[in-house]
Amino acid sequence: MHLKSLIFLIAISYSNYIYSQDAYIQSPKKAAFLSAIIPGSGQIYNKKIWKVPIIYAGLVTSIYFINDNQQKYLLYKEEYLKRIQNENDLNTELNKYSNSNLILLKDHYRRNREISYLMLGLTYIINIVDASVDAHLFDYDITDNISMRLQPSYINNIELTGLSVSLKL
Repeated sequence: MHLKSLIFLIAISYSNYIYSQDAYIQSPKKAAFLSAIIPGSGQIYNKKIWKVPIIYAGLVTSIYFINDNQQKYLLYKEEYLKRIQNENDLNTELNKYSNSNLILLKDHYRRNREISYLMLGLTYIINIVDASVDAHLFDYDITDNISMRLQPSYINNIELTGLSVSLKL
């Protein structure tokens, strides 16, 4: 009896892995590396092509707002500096703003530009993380075909009755 238990324990300890699903595995490192080099390429590697336009929409939107906020920041900053230096070529459209308003507007657009840079970085990082997680879960089976059956059975062809549990994945 002890010999059978010992053999069983040795057999389990030397077995490599027990797979409940197919053994083909996507490489999360490769997916993350591809997405780090070219955003969206990890999603293509994972066969999730529908995510690529979403990633590029996030990147392009962030770049657009970086550019837009930078232009407005420079406009208000330069106008304020011209007023302080008493220059003559002032922007007539900005006459409605006082100097303190120009400082507030300049600071507002500088802050928005920095937030846009942050959103660009976050979009890039989320792209890499998404590719890696998708590669980890690439072969994960989410079917509803999970069952458990309890039935009486005979053990070792001896007339002993026992209860056997089988789990089908």
